Amino acid sequence: MSRMNETAEQTASQQLTDKAGQVRENIRDIGSVAKDAAREKVQDLRDQAGEYYEQGRQRVTEMEDSIETYVRDQPIKSLLMAAGAGLLLGILWKRI
Repeated sequence: MSRMNETAEQTASQQLTDKAGQVRENIRDIGSVAKDAAREKVQDLRDQAGEYYEQGRQRVTEMEDSIETYVRDQPIKSLLMAAGAGLLLGILWKRI
């Protein structure tokens, strides 16, 4: 009877080892899937950030062109506005 117990224990131990191996494989697979999903998400975020950067650059360029056109069309008014802004900033700077 002791031999039967040893054989049963060995079989149970082998089954447990096999199950542990399956669990380890499953965990590796899950880790691989999570890693791939994270890489894909990072790439999507990089692409989106690049698009936002490009849109911002275009808007700044448009604003620059708009201001330049305004200054060319109304130079005296632009000069007076710049002087007023400078005066206001000077007053605020002096108070600080």
